[in-house]
Amino acid sequence: MMWLRSLLLLLLLLRWWALGKPSPDAGPHGQARVHQGAPLSDAPHDDAHGNFQYDHEAFLGRDVAKEFDQLSPEESQARLGRIVDRMDLAGDKDGWVSLAELRSWIAHTQQRHIRDSVSAAWHTYDTDRDGRVGWEELRNATYGHYEPGEEFHDVENAETYRKMLARDERRFRVADQDGDSMATREELTAFLHPEEFPHMRDIVVAVSEVAEHLLPKPVLADLYSEVPGEEEPAWVQTERQQFRDFRDLNKDGKLDGSEVGYWVLPPSQDQPLVEANHLLHESDTDKLHEKFDRLKKLHQEEKKKLEDKKKSLDDEVNAFKQRKTAAELLQSQGSQAGGSQTLKRDKEKKK
Repeated sequence: MMWLRSLLLLLLLLRWWALGKPSPDAGPHGQARVHQGAPLSDAPHDDAHGNFQYDHEAFLGRDVAKEFDQLSPEESQARLGRIVDRMDLAGDKDGWVSLAELRSWIAHTQQRHIRDSVSAAWHTYDTDRDGRVGWEELRNATYGHYEPGEEFHDVENAETYRKMLARDERRFRVADQDGDSMATREELTAFLHPEEFPHMRDIVVAVSEVAEHLLPKPVLADLYSEVPGEEEPAWVQTERQQFRDFRDLNKDGKLDGSEVGYWVLPPSQDQPLVEANHLLHESDTDKLHEKFDRLKKLHQEEKKKLEDKKKSLDDEVNAFKQRKTAAELLQSQGSQAGGSQTLKRDKEKKK
C-alpha cells in the first residue's frame, strides 16, 4: 500500500520548519535579480536529522507549504486528504495512489512553481504591457535606469553590479532564440529557469577563483554574488561542500564545461521520480500506519458531521415548508369564514 506510506510521511512533514536559502540579492534600484532556476526545494534534503522541509515543499509546492505551516493539524490533515484524492483522480482513478501518480503530482507541483514565478516576473518586467518583455525593460526594472556608460556610478560595489548585469544580459541573449531582444513568455521562462531548457546548458559559468584557506569557491556566478563586508549565508557554505564532494569531478579546483553541464542537467535524472521513491521508502514504519488510522478516523468523523449537518438543514427546510403550508391553510380558512359572516350581515340588513 505505497500510497499510504507516502501520505503518512507527509503528515509528519507538516510539523517541521526549516531554514532554506534566503532570497537572492537584489539589484541596486530594482527587483530581485535573476538567478539559476529552482529545484524542488531550496531546503536541505536531510531526513537523517529530522529535517523534512525539502519533502514538504517538493510535494506541496513552496507557497502551499507555507500555507500549511499556518494551519492547525486537523486542517492540514483534511486538506492533505483532498490532495491525495486529486492525485488518484488525475491518474487511473482506482482508489490508490501509485508511484507513477505520486511522481506526476510532484512534477506538476514543480511546474506550477515555475509558472507562478514567470507570471509574477512577467507582470513586473512587461512595463509597457505590449505582451513581450524587452531586454531594456528587464534591465531597468532590475537595476534601474542609467545612461550608456554611466551604469552604477551612484552605488557602492559598482563593479560587482556591472558583472551581474553582464551575466544577466548574456543569459537573456541565449534565451532570446529569435534574436529580436524581445522575450516571449517561453523565452522569459528559459531566462528565469534555464535548468528546464537544454539549449540554456552552456549559460552557467563556473567560478575558478580560490577562497580563503585555499578552498575552492563552489558558488557559481548565477547563484550568488559576493558583497564585500557581508558574511556569507549558510547555504553558500553548503554549496562549497557540494562543490568539493560532488561537482568538481576531476578535483582541479574549478568546473570545466563538462562538469558544469553535468551539474546543470545531470544525465537521466528525474527529480520528481527520485523524490517520489524517497517518500515511499522513508514512510514505511508502523508508527506512520498508526497515524494513518487516526487520519482515516478523522476523515470519517468529519464526513459524518457534514452528513448530519445536511440532514439537520433538510429537516429545518421541511419543517419550514410544513409551517408555511399550515399558515397558508389557516389564512385561507380565515378568509372564507370572514366572507361568510359578511354575507350573513348583508342578508340581515336587507330584511
